[in-house]
Parts: sequence; C-alpha cells; structure tokens
Amino acid sequence: MLVSVVVLFVGLAAGGAVLVATMHYALMRTANTEALETARSVAVLADTGTLADPLPAAPAVRVQVVNAAGQVLFGSAGTDRLVPILYPRELRELPDGEGRPIPGSRIGFEGEVRVVALTAGPPDGRVTVLVARPTDELTQSVHLLRITLLVTFPPLVALLALVAWRVVGAALRPVEALRAGAEDITGGARPGRLPVPDSGDEIHRLAVTLNDMLHRLEAARARQRSFVADAAHELRSPLTNMRTELEVAQRLPDSTDWPELAGDLLTDVHRLSRLVDDLLLLARADDATTRAVRPATEEIELGGLLAEVAARYEVAYERPAVPLLVTGERDALGRVVANLLDNAVRHARSSVRLEVRPDGTDRRISVVDDGPGIPAADRERVFDRFTRLDDARARDAGGSGLGLAIVRELVRRHGGTVTLRGAVPPPGLHAEVCLPGQAAVSPPADDAARVR
Repeated sequence: MLVSVVVLFVGLAAGGAVLVATMHYALMRTANTEALETARSVAVLADTGTLADPLPAAPAVRVQVVNAAGQVLFGSAGTDRLVPILYPRELRELPDGEGRPIPGSRIGFEGEVRVVALTAGPPDGRVTVLVARPTDELTQSVHLLRITLLVTFPPLVALLALVAWRVVGAALRPVEALRAGAEDITGGARPGRLPVPDSGDEIHRLAVTLNDMLHRLEAARARQRSFVADAAHELRSPLTNMRTELEVAQRLPDSTDWPELAGDLLTDVHRLSRLVDDLLLLARADDATTRAVRPATEEIELGGLLAEVAARYEVAYERPAVPLLVTGERDALGRVVANLLDNAVRHARSSVRLEVRPDGTDRRISVVDDGPGIPAADRERVFDRFTRLDDARARDAGGSGLGLAIVRELVRRHGGTVTLRGAVPPPGLHAEVCLPGQAAVSPPADDAARVR
C-alpha cells in the first residue's frame, strides 16, 4: 500500500505539473497569436499608406508604429507617443513576426505583457509595428488552476489511498482466511481442509488446489501410518517366535534336539529376512517415484529370464521360439515373475502354468493356477500392501501380503500393467503382466529349446 500510494502521489503530481505547464503554454501562445493578428492588421494599413492616428486596437492592447530611428510615428489610444514599447536593443534582437515578454509596468500594465514586432510599409519607408498584449488575466487563470490542484490534490490522494486500502483488504481477506486455516491445520485444531471462497477467482482456485494437496498429503500420511503399523506387526511375529523359542531353549535339558530347534529358528530368520527385503524394495520404489529417478535398464530376453525363474519353481513353461526383448531391470522383472509364481504355487491345487507371448509391440506374461482364485470384488484390493484374503493361512505359509504390491510397483516402473482375472476354465486365477517390448530379432540356433 505504501508503494502504491507513493506511486499514485508521484503520478498525480507529475500529471498536475504537466497540466499547469501545458495550460500556461497554450495561453501564452493564444496571447501571442492575438497580438500577431493585430500587428498584421496594422501592417496592412502601413503597406497601403492608410495609417490613422490613433491606430485602431482593442482597449487592452497597445500598438505603436516606429521608424528605423526608433521614433514613434503612430499609436493607439493610451499609447506613449514618445518612448517605444521595446528598447532599441530589444527591438534589434527580436526576430520579425516573433514576440517576447516584458514587464507590464513599462507601459502602464500590471503583470507581464507580450510584445510582437512585425515589419511593414513600402521599401523606401519601412516601419515596425509593435503590439503589446497584457497576459495578467491569463497568468491569473494558470495561478488559479495551480491553487485548485494544490488544494484538491492531498484529499484526492487520501481518498484514493483509502479506497485502495479497502479494495486490497477485501481482496486479501480470503488469503488471510487461508493463512488462518493453514495455522489451525498445522496446530491440529481441526481437520485438514482450508476455507474456499465463493469468488471463483484465482484465490478460489488456489484454495481448491491447496485442499487437493492437503487431501493427498493426508492420504499419504494415512498410508504411511498404516504401512508402519503393519510392518511393525509383521516384524513382531517372527521376532516373538524367535524370542519364545530361545527362552524355552534355555530351560531344555542337554538331551534336546538342538539341530531341530536351530531349523525352527532358521525358518523364522528366513521369514524375517524376506519381509525386510520386501520392505526395503518398496521403500526404494517409493523413493524412486518421489524423486522421479529412472531405474538402470538393460536389454532383456524374456524367454530366457522366465526359463530361469520357472526352473526354480518347477512349473510348466514353454519357451517361445522367437526372442522377446524388453528394456528394464533384469532383477526386478525376475522378482515380478517369482512373486507371481510364489503366489500361484502357494494356492494351486495341482498345476501352475507360465507363458510369455508377443502382442504387437507388447509382451504379455501369464501365470495361471488351478487354485481357489480371488473373488472379482477383491482383485484390486489384493495389490494393497499387507493385504491378505485369508490372514491366518497366509501367515502360516510365510506370506506377508507384500508380494502383489511389489509386483504392481515394479511393473509400473517399467511402464507396464498387471491384471488379475479368473482362469479359463475355472476355478483358478490368471495373472497377466503387460510390458512394452522391442522389435523381435531372428532367434539363435539353440533358442528352439523347450523348458518344462
């Protein structure tokens, strides 16, 4: 507001000064023009030799006709017949047809007088016509304008400053409401939503955007709290088992089967290790997503990669004759297939089938089992972290509810999608991963091999 008022003050002051200067220039030019017109009228009389004494002129104007020697030959009523209006030096320095100001007291006027000199007459008798036009009433008009501006200027600036203060205050009131709302949210005084004004302007759109941001932050915090609670719960279970087993072992006799006890502890350690690895993997994936970090990529032949993973699980797999190339992280894609196979093997009744096929420029990896499947209403929910449809059975089998969440995250980072649907024929589950691929190349001689 201070800057605005200062700029307004300077602008109005400069405008007033320009207005006064312009009006003064215009009035002086008008006075000069009137005097020059009178001089031209008298010059016509001099050229025709019809000068009369006194010379015809308005009562407020003084007219003289002087010769080259500076003698006054003719004059208007009230004009000095002995002393010229201009001194000889002034007359010599004044260009023909131009004017200059002189003190009005010299010829009996108050204030300033505008004098115009114009040469006239025959060549053998050149004379100079002097016309004096008083400008006192014109300068009074300029002075009145200056006084008026000086009187009205401060109240006008104050009024405009007051109006600007009210307008800016009304415009910033929603911003103050947003600030107060943000302070309340920061202090935890109320739910995380800012007041939205009904103006429909930029402040309205800012409030809507900030509320959307707060909603996303609250959702992220809720997911983080849930993730931490679930992770703590999952970590507590194997740790509790290990602690219980060790406490019991302290009270067992020396004849105890210690290798069997060590095997039980090793099972819990493996479960704990897998859970920590899964949590670290998801944490790195979240960090890469937040920082928009692109993973290190390489060219991968899916047929060979799936053959390696299928061999560990001993599932049905037929390697395609044509190499199917994708660009990505080999370990990450191997983890995707391993998690899907681990889930399928855990729930299958008798068979699990793995296959990969081209679909235009895409590559589709399918894992089909003949287990109980997943209800359609739960096929999206199972991708959430720590989600189990049968919590007790999954925990006993060593599952943590992170496998499918890891699959979706890794596939998303490779620009692909993962979907679940019922197996054909039912029952069972069909998990399919679609990845962007590269153009197929001619296969090597040994790529016709089949892996079961």
